Amino acid sequence: MVSATQTSWALSGFGDEIDDDPAVQIAVLQALGASYIEVRSAWGTNIVDLSEDQLAALAKLLDEKAMRVSAIASPIGKVDVSLPVEHEVERLRRAVNAAKVLDAKYIRIFSFYYGESVPVDSIRDAVIERMRALAAVAEQEGVVLLHENEKDIFGDVPDRVLDIIESVNSPALKVAWDAANFVQVGVKPFDEAYEKLRPHLEYLQVKDALFSNGHVVPAGEGDGDVQRTVEALKADGFTGFASLEPHLAGAHGLGGFSGPTAFGIAARAFAKVTSEAGVQTV
Repeated sequence: MVSATQTSWALSGFGDEIDDDPAVQIAVLQALGASYIEVRSAWGTNIVDLSEDQLAALAKLLDEKAMRVSAIASPIGKVDVSLPVEHEVERLRRAVNAAKVLDAKYIRIFSFYYGESVPVDSIRDAVIERMRALAAVAEQEGVVLLHENEKDIFGDVPDRVLDIIESVNSPALKVAWDAANFVQVGVKPFDEAYEKLRPHLEYLQVKDALFSNGHVVPAGEGDGDVQRTVEALKADGFTGFASLEPHLAGAHGLGGFSGPTAFGIAARAFAKVTSEAGVQTV
């Protein structure tokens, strides 16, 4: 049932799930109605490894195409927690530089891998120390970090995500909601995570997955409670970004991949969800 009142969210998407070439990324996203792009890589190079000349060229291209950047999808925190604190702080500074060049407020981060034989509780203090250091840089630089609940990191389940956010207690650290990742670690996203994390939820990453095998599927076609979540976010007054991250065609070295056709399928599936919820994406 379509809601009587209309809410607008800004639609974005992970450009490198479409193609390595940012010109193709932008063309496809704009054809699908998005006015923003989430930048994880360009020309096959991760955002934190782009040269100053490459960043300048990307900024020029985005400006020429009237495309804005919703977030820098950095790999910060996707490393083992045993690495020194400064390792990721230094990489974050490169992500911050990219955010400034590309005029982005948000930087997506993670909360560290750990070895299979390592008890998760034993790394908590090390994770919090590192997340505080990252948040301090973000506060200083005027950007906001978005913690993604990736599987196999410390903050993969709702209670540990909440522990990170509350323990760091920084206005520069918020939650990026990924329903598919919750499903893949056995969490019912809406029933087990929404109420806990909604006060800190700043950004919506759009993908869905199946409990039965963990496979990623278009939004609304899996067990990620995407429809209920979108309806609840609308009722709560959420007005942020919804960023398509379909992961429908496997992966490449820099993350999930879909290609233009599958990306279009994902966009149309999410459009059906938002239409039924009375949310307009622009």
